[in-house]
Amino acid sequence: METITEIFDMSIVIRVLSAVLLGFAIGLEREMTNKYAGLRTNILVCLGACVFTIISIYGFPMVSVTGDEFGTRDTARVAAQVVTGIGFIGGGTVLRHGATVFGLTTAATLWISASIGMACGAGLFGLAILATVFSILVLVSVRVFEKSVLISSTKNTKRLKANLCVLNNKAENVYSHLVECYPNIVEISKKADKQNGNITKINVVLDVKNRNPIPEMYKKLQDIDGLESISIHEFLD
Repeated sequence: METITEIFDMSIVIRVLSAVLLGFAIGLEREMTNKYAGLRTNILVCLGACVFTIISIYGFPMVSVTGDEFGTRDTARVAAQVVTGIGFIGGGTVLRHGATVFGLTTAATLWISASIGMACGAGLFGLAILATVFSILVLVSVRVFEKSVLISSTKNTKRLKANLCVLNNKAENVYSHLVECYPNIVEISKKADKQNGNITKINVVLDVKNRNPIPEMYKKLQDIDGLESISIHEFLD
């Protein structure tokens, strides 16, 4: 029977806590920029990778082969599967809309979170902290660089999806207004609302180059005659 001291070995506790804290640091940057995988996802990925690494190191003791001789064990076997397994979670964050792919940065962030967790589990705290610092620097500084220097880059183009509910007798005018005002429309559709016979739904996906595209679009569309409601969201990377 394990004692409480053995269960809560300080070296294990430190490794687990460091994984949680460093996963929190990565997740905080993602959460502050409204990405799909935020605090909870990055913390759990980092913690899970840490636990699997600890299990890989301590969970499978060497067994006796002949007498006092012990066979070797592959301590990397379980931990190595984390690299493969994290691909399933990362793949779930990647979205494709037409020729544009979103979520690759989020998937890569989960991947690096897993590696940081593995470093914590192996007791490589210096490497884990260094990787966390550089990851956050890359996520923050490169975004600023793209916006300020690479102005013409496609990275500065944001894809929005707007859902408008308009009165039936104004639907055609609103549809034409959108086509005229937004030349970079990717797709647009118009259909009757099944729940309200007086309303027509117009859904439009468009590319814009603007630092605050959603407020700007709200400002342009909110005074349109016949508009009952509008919702706008951005496809996030």
